[in-house]
Amino acid sequence: MKRTFPLIVVLITLSLFGLIWVQLSWFKSLLTVRENQLKDKVNQACYVVSQSLSEGVYSSNPAMQLPRLRGLRLGDFSFKMMRPPSVKEKYSRQEVAAKLRRAFHERELDEINYDFAVITGEGDFEMYTPNFESAYWDTLNNRHFISLIVPESGSFFEGMFEAEKLIVVVEDFKLSVWESVRWVFMGAVLFMLVIIAAFYITVRALMNQKKLSEIKTDFINNMTHELKTPLATISLAVDALKNERVQQDKIKMDYFSGIIKEENKRMNKHVETILQAALLERQELKLDLRVCNAHDIIQKALSNYQLQLEEKKGEVVLKLNAAYSSIEVDENHFTNMISNLIDNAIKYSKEGSIHISIQTSVINDRLQIRIEDKGIGMSKESVRRVFEKFYRAHTGNVHNVKGFGLGMSYVKSVIDAHKGNIKAESVLGKGSVFTLSVPVIKHPL
Repeated sequence: MKRTFPLIVVLITLSLFGLIWVQLSWFKSLLTVRENQLKDKVNQACYVVSQSLSEGVYSSNPAMQLPRLRGLRLGDFSFKMMRPPSVKEKYSRQEVAAKLRRAFHERELDEINYDFAVITGEGDFEMYTPNFESAYWDTLNNRHFISLIVPESGSFFEGMFEAEKLIVVVEDFKLSVWESVRWVFMGAVLFMLVIIAAFYITVRALMNQKKLSEIKTDFINNMTHELKTPLATISLAVDALKNERVQQDKIKMDYFSGIIKEENKRMNKHVETILQAALLERQELKLDLRVCNAHDIIQKALSNYQLQLEEKKGEVVLKLNAAYSSIEVDENHFTNMISNLIDNAIKYSKEGSIHISIQTSVINDRLQIRIEDKGIGMSKESVRRVFEKFYRAHTGNVHNVKGFGLGMSYVKSVIDAHKGNIKAESVLGKGSVFTLSVPVIKHPL
C-alpha cells in the first residue's frame, strides 16, 4: 500500500493533466474554426449586400443598355452624363441597414453588433452609422470587412470608374467568437470539474483507506498488548497457586486468587469496551432517560478515582456553581462519559503534577461542564481528530498511557445521543479543556 498509493496518485495526476492539455488543444482548434466560420459568414453577408447595391445602381442607368464600343477615346463621350448614380443617390442609410440586417439574419448572425459605411472610389464617405468612426479605429477589439460595389462582369461600366466600397465593422469580434462556443466551453469545464472531483474523491478514499489500515494495525497491536498483560498475570498466578507452599498458606492463596479475579475483571472491561464500540457503530445506543442531578453524577464519577489521585498526588478543584443542575440523561452512560474525561485528564498529566478543575455553569438554558487539566496537551491535529474512533494522540515522553482509542469516541456518541455538544481545546505542553453542554431543567436546587 505504501508504494502503490503514491504510484496511483502520480498516474491519476498525469492522466488529469494530459486530459486538460488535450481539452485545451481541442478548444483552441475549435476557436480557430469558429473564427474562420464567422469571418466567412460576415464576408458572405457583405458580398450579398454589395451585389444587391451594385444591381440597384448600375442596372438603373440607361447607359447600361448601350452596346460596348471598342477603340473609343475618352474624349468621344461626356462621361459625366454616363457616370452611374452613387449608392447614396439610390439608397438611404436605413435601406442599406435593412439589407445588411436581412443578410446577417439569414446567416444566423442576429446577435452580432456592427457598424457600416459606404465610401466612394476616392475614399469620401457617402453614408455611415453614428458609431462607425470610433468602432473603425478600435482595431484591437473590432474586425473590418470590405466588399466592393462593382458592376457585373462584362457590363458597360466594368473598369471605367473607381468602385465604391461597403465597409462593415464587427464590434467585439473575439467576444462574438467566444460567445458562439460558450456552451461547448461550459460543458468542457463542467466535464473537467467532474473529473477533478472524481480524482479528489478517489484520492481521499485511498487516503482514508490508508488511514483505516493504519488505525486497524494500531488497534490490533493495542488490543494484543492489553489482553496479553492480564493473561500473563493470570498465568503466573495460576502457576503460583499450584505451588504446595502457596496452597498451605491461606493468605497467599487469597492474594493470588484476588489477582486472578482483578485481571479477569480487567479483561472483561476491555471486551465490554470493544463490544460497546461495535454497538455504537451500529447506532444502537439505547438511553434510559431520567431526571438526574449533574453535580451528583460528577462527584460519583470522581469518587472512583480518589485512590488513584491520592497515589499520584493529584489535585481536583470542584467549582460546581451552576444555579440549576437537573438534566434528563441516561445516568449510566452520562457517568461513564464524565469518567472517561476525568480518566483522560489523569492519564495525560505527568505524575506528581496532576491538577484538574471541574466547573459547571448555566448559559442560554444549557448546563455547561468544563473539565480542565494541566497535562501534556495536544497538537492541533490531535484536537481535530480526538473524537475519531481508534485515534490515539501521541504522548511524547509519557509511555504509561494505554487503551484502544475508543474512550473519546464513546464520549462523542453519548453527548450526541443526549442532544448536547462537546468542544475540545488544547495547547501542547500546557493542558487541555473539554467543555460539554446539555439542555438543563430549571428546577431550583
